[in-house]
Amino acid sequence: MRIAVFGAGGVGGYFGGRLALAGEELVFIARGENLRVLQSQGLQVDSIKGDFVVKPVQATDNPRRVGEVDFVLVAVKGWQVPEAALVMQPMVGPHTGVVPLGNGVEAPAQLAAALGSEPVLGGLCRISAFIAEPGHIRHVGLEPFVAFGELDNRSTTRVEALRQAFERAGVMVSVPPDIRVAMWEKFVFIVAVSGVGAVARAPVGALRSLPETRQLLERAVQEAVAMGRARKIALPEDAAARTMTVIDSLEPSVIPSMQRDIVEGRPSELGSQNGAVVRMGLELGIPTPTHRFIYHSLLPQELHARAL
Repeated sequence: MRIAVFGAGGVGGYFGGRLALAGEELVFIARGENLRVLQSQGLQVDSIKGDFVVKPVQATDNPRRVGEVDFVLVAVKGWQVPEAALVMQPMVGPHTGVVPLGNGVEAPAQLAAALGSEPVLGGLCRISAFIAEPGHIRHVGLEPFVAFGELDNRSTTRVEALRQAFERAGVMVSVPPDIRVAMWEKFVFIVAVSGVGAVARAPVGALRSLPETRQLLERAVQEAVAMGRARKIALPEDAAARTMTVIDSLEPSVIPSMQRDIVEGRPSELGSQNGAVVRMGLELGIPTPTHRFIYHSLLPQELHARAL
C-alpha cells in the first residue's frame, strides 16, 4: 500500500516510521533541513517503546513527484491544514483516503473544501513526540494510538485496509463506532491541557494537583463539552468526568505540543484549539469565558511568533 505522510514532525515521523518499518511503501512530504536529513541520513526515532531507524527514506517537498497514493496521513499543525490540502491535490485520486491525525476538529471540513468530501475521513492520534533535531524524532510519552473512520461511520474496505496496516506496524489502532465523537473527545481533552498548560507554563502534573489550575482545567473541559453537544456531537453524559480521569492518568511530566510551541516562541495551534472554541461559541451564542481568557491571554505572543 502506498502511503504519503504529509508532515514529518513528531506525529508524522513516528507513525510514518512505524509503517515504513512494517513494509508499507511510505513517502514523507517534508521541507527544509528536515527534508535534507531524511533524504541523506534517514529517520531516527528515540521512543519509550523502543528506538528505531528507517533508512533509506523516501521524502520530497513536491507531491507531484509522488503521484496518486492509497492514503494521505495529514500530520501538519492545525493552521497548516488548508494550505496542505491544496498542495496534496496531485496525490489524491478517486480511491485515495485522506486522514487527519491532528488535534483539532476542523480539519475534515478544511480538507473537503479543497479535495471534495469523498476522499476525507475523520481521524486522530495520541502521542507525545517532537522533533529533537532534523530527521530525529523523540517520543517521550503516551502509548502511541491512532483512530479513524468514514465521516458517516460506514464500514469500508479502505478503512479496514488502513487498520490492518497499523496493526502490522504494531501501533494501537481503533475504528470507533462514531469517529466525530472520538475526535471531539480528544479535542475536549487537548484544548484543556494545552490551553491551561500554556498559560500556567507548567506540566500536567502540576496543573491537576493545584486547586486553582485544576478548576481551570475542569471549566475548560466543561465549556468544550457544551460546545460539542451544541454542534450535535453525541458526547456521553459523563464526557467531562471521563476527560478529567484521562488527565489524571497522564505522566506528570507531559507537556502538550501547543504548550511546547508557545513556550519556545514558535507559532502554535492556539487558533485551532482554544481559538476554535471561542469562535464556535460566538457563532452559537454560547459563553466560553475560560477559553476566551486563555485565547486572549496568549494571543499577543502568538501574533508576535507569527510576525518573526
